[in-house]
Amino acid sequence: MLRNLLRINITNELDVVLAYKRAKQIAEKLAITVGNQTKFATAVSEICRNVVEHVGNGSIQFNIFEEQGAKYIEAIVTDRGRGIGDIDYYLKRSIGSSNSKGTGIIHSRKLVDYFDVESTFEKGTRITLRQRIPHNAPPVTKAIAEAWLYEFDMDSVSPYAEIKRQNMQLLEVLEHLRERNEVTQQQLKEISRLNDKLQQSNNDIQQLLREREEQNNRLQEINAELDAFAHTVSHDLRAPLQNIHGISQALEDSLKKGLIEDARMLFPMLDQQTNRMDNFIMNILSYSLAGRSNIEKSTVHLPELLPEILNLVRVPAHVKVNLPTEKLALQTETILLQQVFSNLVGNAIKHQDLSEDATISIKYKVDGDWIRFEVEDNGPGIPAEVRKSIFNIYETGENAAINGTGLGLSIVKKIVNGKGGEVWVESEGRGSKFVFTWPASEIIPD
Repeated sequence: MLRNLLRINITNELDVVLAYKRAKQIAEKLAITVGNQTKFATAVSEICRNVVEHVGNGSIQFNIFEEQGAKYIEAIVTDRGRGIGDIDYYLKRSIGSSNSKGTGIIHSRKLVDYFDVESTFEKGTRITLRQRIPHNAPPVTKAIAEAWLYEFDMDSVSPYAEIKRQNMQLLEVLEHLRERNEVTQQQLKEISRLNDKLQQSNNDIQQLLREREEQNNRLQEINAELDAFAHTVSHDLRAPLQNIHGISQALEDSLKKGLIEDARMLFPMLDQQTNRMDNFIMNILSYSLAGRSNIEKSTVHLPELLPEILNLVRVPAHVKVNLPTEKLALQTETILLQQVFSNLVGNAIKHQDLSEDATISIKYKVDGDWIRFEVEDNGPGIPAEVRKSIFNIYETGENAAINGTGLGLSIVKKIVNGKGGEVWVESEGRGSKFVFTWPASEIIPD
């Protein structure tokens, strides 16, 4: 027996939140326990978010499904994307690194009673999730289902209200932006008043106009950065916060029932979400640090700095890092150079797709007025069409499925450009070589 309940088109984050809420509401009406409500809704949210991030649009159909006397709440998520290559590989994997591709599917599979994936190349993907309905659940007639739909229609604004509640920090940032705009407008009025008084000197007027234009341009840049920042906070903090909330409720329910194995299964998922938030916040702080110009210089020896960086980024056992043996000492901002190497090496590790014989090589040589640094890996490579855009803020290229904030390479670019140097990537087929230049004037003679 199959009874159709509700269909939702999935095109953006609001639809993902709506799907989560409807999944939990329907599960609640079917007398499913609070813990299982949260598990089912979290699994639905994770799969719908994959549709938005990797395909762009799809749909979810909620049904009541009966098989061999057992009833289930069923959610079928479909899209018309390119399909998932080697789906069996992802389904057979255990829950590992929080940065691994395909963890969303693995986690969702663990949260529901039934999980099935059908994926065909260039024809899309269909994922079915089911949660068992208790025997004491009330029957669902056509009239009852229609009443639910009417109730849901009256509650259509709730996803927006929930996003507003989850993004209070974002609203504070936007309020701060409005305050800064008011201050700037007052400054512009003062400049205009001064221009009226300085009509006798054309040179002074031109100078003031140039200053005002520079301030306008800078204001536009700040507004654009804050808009991008607000968007990223909305996406990258809302998702793990929502999932942490859901996982914690499921964990509490499992512990109350004494289901220790179920509770233990949830801890890696909780760790993944907290790591995702921590990485994002630390990258935001690093990006802010990259814009500072008053950092004190100190003596740094590259043969000593690079091993310290490798300890910080936690190189996996299957990745071999080749370090240069040439001595090189600089009088420079150590923290900035450390940030550049940490992001480039960390990026090479994060996007490496080899399970063995993975290598990263770091080289440097003096070339005229500049030191040329290279960080080369034997990973999957970078397509030509995205090599320039990956240095833009919040861009992650085609590997967006890997949990990343899109800030790492923009931090590198901001630091290197601030030193007067350049950064670029070379990649043909497999492997990538990131190259950046640093002022040779900071070299300390032997």
